[in-house]
Amino acid sequence: MKKLVWCLIVAPFFCAAQSYTMKPLAEGTKTSIRGLSVVSDQVIWVSGSNGSVGKSTDGGSTWKWTKPKDYEKLNFRDIEAFDNQNAIIVNAGSPAYILKTTDGGESWTTHYKNADTAIFLDGAGFWDKNRGIVFGDPIHNRLQLLKTVDAGKSWQDITANLTSSLVKGEASFAASGTTIKTLPGGKTWIATGGTVSNIYFSADYGQHWQVFKCPIIQGENSTGPFSIDFLNDKNGVAVGGNYVKDKENTNNILLTGDGGKTWQKPTTPVFGYRSGVTYINAKTLIATGTSGTDISTDAGQNWKHISDKSFNAVQKAKKGKMVILAGEKGSVYQLEVAD
Repeated sequence: MKKLVWCLIVAPFFCAAQSYTMKPLAEGTKTSIRGLSVVSDQVIWVSGSNGSVGKSTDGGSTWKWTKPKDYEKLNFRDIEAFDNQNAIIVNAGSPAYILKTTDGGESWTTHYKNADTAIFLDGAGFWDKNRGIVFGDPIHNRLQLLKTVDAGKSWQDITANLTSSLVKGEASFAASGTTIKTLPGGKTWIATGGTVSNIYFSADYGQHWQVFKCPIIQGENSTGPFSIDFLNDKNGVAVGGNYVKDKENTNNILLTGDGGKTWQKPTTPVFGYRSGVTYINAKTLIATGTSGTDISTDAGQNWKHISDKSFNAVQKAKKGKMVILAGEKGSVYQLEVAD
């Protein structure tokens, strides 16, 4: 009777008959994948270390791997793709580059370069096919912000728009390119961690910003939020933890219902450090990291551990149902759900 009551009231999804399978789509390439952009159920782009970019146009059955010429040693931490021909990639470290392809990855052109030794770009997001934003760690206590209105052909430095200064040791993580989230209409959220964790929010394409406290684990350079996602302008999630203690789950997931102004802990947290999180729909979320993958079917309140396999990133198709996870050694997997 106690088990029945627990199933019906506390966490019914734990007792559901659903099963989850990690289907391998690619493995063995000498790259650690952190950039992931799932355009549709057919078109998948990934990017990672050793200058590697991968693309599939048949749902992951076959892959084409390339390395942009002269950039073979870069670590491409984020990729934003629009279709099977057009995409941009962003590397971590200095010099910082933003490259763009319009021919499916056959060739890449440089549309931004910054040789400042302090530059470190963390992630990118697009509000629509033309307007997007890239952000990076602070220089002189100011979060670095770049904006495009022509699909990545040119980039304007809008760092001055965010007038708040970051504290010493506050920065962001480029673990999966997802400490930034954009939604149509100009809404943008950026999460920082380290000594202090904050959420920086703009409702007008990066022109004006607000700062909200994020009470996730913080205080060390290895702690904070490593990924955020928003279902709409109200409901969102932040996951992270301490990447050097990836099986610990102390205060490493928070939920918001007011656009990031305030955050609350779920009833049952994720089961370790997580560097990627995504909404599948209003009720279902997936979170992943080096110590495994978890799923919630009640809007993030309770989480179930479904795999121990290590990944860095997770994303649902922008147009479709496919859920893709990616990580070390060129691993790309599809999450399949069966009733």
